[in-house]
Amino acid sequence: MFHPRHIGRSTTRALFIASALILAAGAVAGIARAETADVARPQDAASQDFVSDRLSVEVIGAGPDVILIPGFASSREVWRNEATRLSATHRVHMIQLAGFAGEPWVHGDGPFVQPVIDALAGYIQQTGLQRPAVIGHSMGGMSALMLAQQRPDLVGRVMTVDSLPFFSALFGPQVTVETARPFAAQAAAGMRAADDAGFRVGQEQGAVGLAIDPATRTAMVDWSMASDRQALAAAIGEIMLTDLRPGLASMTTPVWAVYAADANGGAPAPMADALWSREYATLPGVTLIRVDDSRHFIMADQPQRFAGIVDRFLAE
Repeated sequence: MFHPRHIGRSTTRALFIASALILAAGAVAGIARAETADVARPQDAASQDFVSDRLSVEVIGAGPDVILIPGFASSREVWRNEATRLSATHRVHMIQLAGFAGEPWVHGDGPFVQPVIDALAGYIQQTGLQRPAVIGHSMGGMSALMLAQQRPDLVGRVMTVDSLPFFSALFGPQVTVETARPFAAQAAAGMRAADDAGFRVGQEQGAVGLAIDPATRTAMVDWSMASDRQALAAAIGEIMLTDLRPGLASMTTPVWAVYAADANGGAPAPMADALWSREYATLPGVTLIRVDDSRHFIMADQPQRFAGIVDRFLAE
């Protein structure tokens, strides 16, 4: 989330969660990485009939349905390796959000988050998916949780990956939507105002805190530079003011919350444990799983461990 230089170490967790890298110029970023080739991908017939200016979907594999949602500014390629692995046993629906990583954005500074939730619900209904599992990273995890709260009839189970129900709680347990408004406005303004050179510098500096893998860090910068600034500004402002905690107690959808800890430059385990336990405390039956030696992009930093967690999640 928003991360000015003067905020202390406890708040640096914002970087790891929201894929938001606001540094000197207020620039925000964070993008995930996998090999991206400009080649034709196999597509499911039903997904080809779905048209939306909020998201696009690539479908691979056959079997039980799994929807994968990337995070803030991210490409669907964050899921490529895991999606390819899962496609041997599942039908995998890889989401790409408009405005991120080169996907066209036509909505100016209009609303971002709720239209995405509506589009996700529309996709599930139009394609006839039967309560698919939904896995989301960072902002994608927030979207998955929000979808399950609003349309529990459409979602079978949810996994959030390094994602909180209220991202601005990273600034402390006392923070509310109202007290976060100035920071959200500053974050959005910074996104719009930063020049390309300053923006790139911010991404290069912040990528170190988001992933351990050097190749992933490099790809983050490329994808963030390809994102639409108006889309990023609209999204970051809304993310910081979206508090899903009031709806947790009444949720019946099974939720797994997977989060990262890294003693060498990331979030220390005790801090991560305390934060996730506190923020998900009112969600009945939530499964909390910490992945050590990883930063925000768990699927890239610890792919084998992450794959095992996904397999257990889908098997329940």
